[in-house]
Amino acid sequence: MLPASFTSYLSVFHAVVDVVGLTEKFTFNPKEGIDNPVMVITESADSVSTPRLRLCFLKREEGEAYGFKLRVEEDCHGHLIRNVVSGGIAERSGLRDGDRLLEVNNCFVDNAPHSEVSRKITISGHQLCLLVLDGEEYERAVSQKQDLRVLAKSYKEEGCKPPRLCHITRAPSSGLGISFTPLEGEKGRFSVSLVAGGAAEKAGVCKGDHLVWMNGAMVSHLSHAALSRMMKKCGNHITILVIDSESEKIYLQKKIPILPTMAAAHNLPFRARKLHMISGSEGYGFLLRLEKTPSGRTYHVLREVERDSSAERAGMRDGEILLEVNGESVESLMHNEIVDRIRLSGKQLFLTSITASGLEFYTQLGLSPLLFCEDDAAEKTADDHTSPNKKKDLSSPRLCTIQKGPLGFGFNLDCDPQRPGAFISQVAVGGSGQSAGLVVGDVVMEVNGQNVEEKHLEDIIMLVEKGGSFLSLQVMDQTSYNKMKQSDISNTDAITRKEEEDEYELSIL
Repeated sequence: MLPASFTSYLSVFHAVVDVVGLTEKFTFNPKEGIDNPVMVITESADSVSTPRLRLCFLKREEGEAYGFKLRVEEDCHGHLIRNVVSGGIAERSGLRDGDRLLEVNNCFVDNAPHSEVSRKITISGHQLCLLVLDGEEYERAVSQKQDLRVLAKSYKEEGCKPPRLCHITRAPSSGLGISFTPLEGEKGRFSVSLVAGGAAEKAGVCKGDHLVWMNGAMVSHLSHAALSRMMKKCGNHITILVIDSESEKIYLQKKIPILPTMAAAHNLPFRARKLHMISGSEGYGFLLRLEKTPSGRTYHVLREVERDSSAERAGMRDGEILLEVNGESVESLMHNEIVDRIRLSGKQLFLTSITASGLEFYTQLGLSPLLFCEDDAAEKTADDHTSPNKKKDLSSPRLCTIQKGPLGFGFNLDCDPQRPGAFISQVAVGGSGQSAGLVVGDVVMEVNGQNVEEKHLEDIIMLVEKGGSFLSLQVMDQTSYNKMKQSDISNTDAITRKEEEDEYELSIL
């Protein structure tokens, strides 16, 4: 006869077995006792553990390094954190060797090209917010086919919105249209009040927003009187970082810093521009000069843009300052190094530039102008959506960025058996390829930045598959591509270097 207490224990145990769902029926044997091996309760083989994400906030001083390297390694998925310096900023923030990077400043980067991820880190300035996952947990999540984008989003609650960087220009009648009220008992925290229809509201500020940052300075250490004095000195323009109160609560609970590098930009007066040029029979048609500004700083300036040249067609403007060549910042490059990169780029060239006034604007805010670029490709896509009857320009090379969806990449490749190269033979309706702008017949020129015009179909397919769930294709319609190749054959060198009296001038003719 078993005691009542033990009988009660058995009933509880059987209830636990029912919940866990053991596949083998268990019958208690009092002679074997509770060490019966059938009683070992384990998780179902099909269960999926939730990986533990870590948020690492890195802050450095001028001249300091973060103290880690970002790598892509063979036979490893994702972007790896390597060479974490002992006692350095990265280690103190919680980064560990082998971690995988999921987000940079709230931007999901797991499926982005390595060069793009490195660029995001570089242009972040002195503050960097990284969302990472332990290497083993990352590999387990990949093997279990977990959606890493959804996983990263789960770190923040549903409905959490990014901060907004808003530039306000004073209106003649209502001024800036904004005032700030200190939150009771909370130093350095201010709520926003707006004039309905005023300048601030038009600039993207919303009623009830909280102020985080003004004209390059955090307000967390300011009194209301100091903030008011700062407002009076701002003149006719002010740039502020704000966030809605509910999202701010989530950021504070999760200990996520609210940074301008995370912000959605509203009404900014200046934007860096991306220029894509294809060299014609007479080169690109502009001059690059090293010039000193009244402030004493020296910049690489775009000059003498020739009429009807590739540079003019790309939208280049005389006097703009060069920021990047083919995605690489020129800030630390010598003039001759920039020249070499332009010469080695071949028949096409990607530049990023900004006006002198625009560069001064971002310098005063302490931000890189590369954080807020006009995306010409995105703008064209938006134009195509808003104007369905607008015919797409297929005569120039197009950069199509594609993320794998339910239909995969949504296109098929084929080739001419008599020669290398590949073309788009089919585009799935409603698929990622169609959304990115692929058209049947397009010739594939580059896959993830690598030229494939002389590669065979099987090699091109391998490059596509190697890119994972993210793909960047440069394509061009067949007729225009054939004309361009004929032009290349009949013309000599596309770039002619011309030495001027000033040794720092480059003529691209």
